[in-house]
Amino acid sequence: MAVSPSATVIEDYLKVIYAHTEWQPEPITSSQLATRLALAPSTVTEMVKKLVAKGLVEHRPYAAITLTEIGRAQALRIVRRHRLIETWLVGQFGYSWDEVHDEAEVLEHAISDRLLDAIDAALGHPRHDPHGDPIPDGRGAVVIPDAVRADALREGDRGVIVRISDRDPAVLRHVAQCGLEVGGEVGAEDFDEQSASDVWVSLI
Repeated sequence: MAVSPSATVIEDYLKVIYAHTEWQPEPITSSQLATRLALAPSTVTEMVKKLVAKGLVEHRPYAAITLTEIGRAQALRIVRRHRLIETWLVGQFGYSWDEVHDEAEVLEHAISDRLLDAIDAALGHPRHDPHGDPIPDGRGAVVIPDAVRADALREGDRGVIVRISDRDPAVLRHVAQCGLEVGGEVGAEDFDEQSASDVWVSLI
């Protein structure tokens, strides 16, 4: 008898699928999803079949994975939770931006909607988390700023940092050591090879 996946597992999958296409247009593949979740490809393949059956994703063999309208709504709900919690931990409890991801991964599945709304209100309804990732509002609306990755900047380009990837705490620490931060004005010359691939800039 097949075991139905838990809500936590479903939310983790949907969040990763959504995040993959938030700043670039190419949908995620099964192998990429397995890498991001640190799971065996066979495990991911079986789970994707279950998500298809639930109407949360669309997927054909050897093709990429995309969210359905229902799946996207659920993904935005958990993304909102994750990013509000990260913002809360940094703003209220003194966490640094490279420490909050794992804490938020746990808390996002545990807190009530009432507490989440209270956190949102107490923080003044922030529009982005400490890394610059946009926080969906309570209705699931989200605004992605027009931006390019820093390694696409050309000599003479200037812009404002709008997002720094939180995929690796070591990268966040390196970016901070370089004096780069969300909201800072920069040019192509301000980045090295390690930081340029993890920073998004809105040109000015």
